[in-house]
Amino acid sequence: MVALAINHSKSREYLAAEQGFGGGDEAFGGQEGEPVIDLVHLSRQTLSDQALEVELLDLFERQSARIVAQLMEPGAGDAKTRGDLAHTLRGSALAIGAGRVARTAQVYEASCAAPPRGAAAGAALAALAAAVAEARATIAQLLGH
Repeated sequence: MVALAINHSKSREYLAAEQGFGGGDEAFGGQEGEPVIDLVHLSRQTLSDQALEVELLDLFERQSARIVAQLMEPGAGDAKTRGDLAHTLRGSALAIGAGRVARTAQVYEASCAAPPRGAAAGAALAALAAAVAEARATIAQLLGH
């Protein structure tokens, strides 16, 4: 079991802000300084169970990589299938406090449902892939990988 690199002598809010991961209500509002992973939100979701936090972060890291890889494949399914994958990713992102991933997944999901799907869907997918890459890098840092 890998422990999060968190100093328990400081409050989680202070530590999150100090490490640049932020916290609090701005996490899903898209305001400047938004954290990549809102550790305070994650802590609330897990009732401060660090083992569960690690498990959820690891699960999100693997699932998000798999979903983005599926979406990037040529002919990766019809628009409904792609939208469903984005919807799944959005729910997972919300659970761990990855607000940017959740919002970009929502935008991509909407682009799959609205014709025409060409350039708008491609730009939305690129933004989603970038947000997921950023979240995965943050998770790797948090888990010490």
